[in-house]
Amino acid sequence: MCQVDEEYNGQLEHRVTPRVSKKCVKCKENTAVLIIRAGDAFCRGCFKEYFIHKFRAMLGKNRVIFPGEKVLLAVSGGPASSSMLSQVQEGLSRDAPKKLRFVPGIIYIDEGGASGQSMEERERAVAQLESVFRATNYHYHIVHLEQVLSLPSSVLDAGSSATEKPQTGSSYKAAVDQFIQTKKNQHPDLSVENAQSHLSSLSMHEVENGVTSPITPEHTQALQKLFASVRTLTAKEDLLHTLRQHLILHTARTQGYTKVMMGDSCSRLAIKLLSNISLGRGASLATDTGFSDPRYGDVVIVRPMRDYSSKEIAYYNRMFDIPSVFIPGLDTKAQDKASIQHLTESFVTKLQTDFPSTVSTIYRTSEKLHTACPPQNTNTQPFAKCLLCVCALDTKLGESHCQCTKTASHHRNVLYSLNKSTCNFILKLVFLFPNHINISTYPSLLLCYSCRLTIKDMVSERTSITSHYS
Repeated sequence: MCQVDEEYNGQLEHRVTPRVSKKCVKCKENTAVLIIRAGDAFCRGCFKEYFIHKFRAMLGKNRVIFPGEKVLLAVSGGPASSSMLSQVQEGLSRDAPKKLRFVPGIIYIDEGGASGQSMEERERAVAQLESVFRATNYHYHIVHLEQVLSLPSSVLDAGSSATEKPQTGSSYKAAVDQFIQTKKNQHPDLSVENAQSHLSSLSMHEVENGVTSPITPEHTQALQKLFASVRTLTAKEDLLHTLRQHLILHTARTQGYTKVMMGDSCSRLAIKLLSNISLGRGASLATDTGFSDPRYGDVVIVRPMRDYSSKEIAYYNRMFDIPSVFIPGLDTKAQDKASIQHLTESFVTKLQTDFPSTVSTIYRTSEKLHTACPPQNTNTQPFAKCLLCVCALDTKLGESHCQCTKTASHHRNVLYSLNKSTCNFILKLVFLFPNHINISTYPSLLLCYSCRLTIKDMVSERTSITSHYS
């Protein structure tokens, strides 16, 4: 037993903490400049090679992006999406050993109208991001969140996936060979190496960029009134995510993009996994956190940054001067318990500080999730998916499914036939909804469980806004 006056005389073992003065674990020559994890110390050159290889390996392992495809990069200005843009530039540069073969474009969603920013602050943030986008020479799109007011109701439908290419290794190799052969036929004087790198120069041409359409104070007021009708910050963040996704999806479809790259990191996906479970989106966890999200059919969302932790991204951006722009959002300076999403982020971040394997454990769990697809047939109705988030409905229908299906199908057609220039699709669905169908009667045929909770949070202000848009 321990004694009060007992002396240990240095017999206790001292914990050995990793130091930066040790050699790089990869080259074994240069002095390490950073430590990612315990025992993983890298020098500057090896860390850059490791970071780039991880990005290329993620794309090469999944092989969902085929040569010649147009890929839209969703850049918010944050560290993860800015690092993703840098990796695409690195892969399309002429010095890359194995060049990427897709045509990139950039989209930025200006959400200042929802978070209460002034027009001067929004213009300042857009100007900073435009300077970064112009340096890439890629075609970019600046889309304001107010433009959701003029979206057609067709964005609520999932596009046909009949044109999707099979994701097999043999078909991918055939697509690469066909792409190289096509370039050789178009340019007989080019060698194979030049044909492979020809795609990188396609996006360097001068193209028209900028804001897609101007916004008016009336649009901003309508958007602010929409978010003011939501009582909790949890529902506001969920609604904002849904509107953002539809704007990105609409831009991708109208501009001919078949893939959308999101900058979700490993840390962000771990937080998203736990928060989505709390929000009632457990049925769609596989698509919400997986590498590819094919729920929209004609446009597939991919997450090539899902293997990177926020620590790795922060180190890389700091060491190699990757520009990023901080833009305040809905949860900026909010308390930890302000929303489910913010509380989950605070919980995971603090737990990661004491237990460094927290994020990786949650992330590895998400990789084992798969969507249980119900049997499909030719009679499958288009409203088998949620109208807002377009995920598969997670509610089981009773024996009166056939009668409810016919009724909901009729009301759905009536709902989509509405054509008011001042009313967006969400206002059609939520605020004009009581005029056509009772949401409490057929909730499982229209919205998933989580979206029903979001809409229910807006009931208090529905009557006043309905009179404004009727």
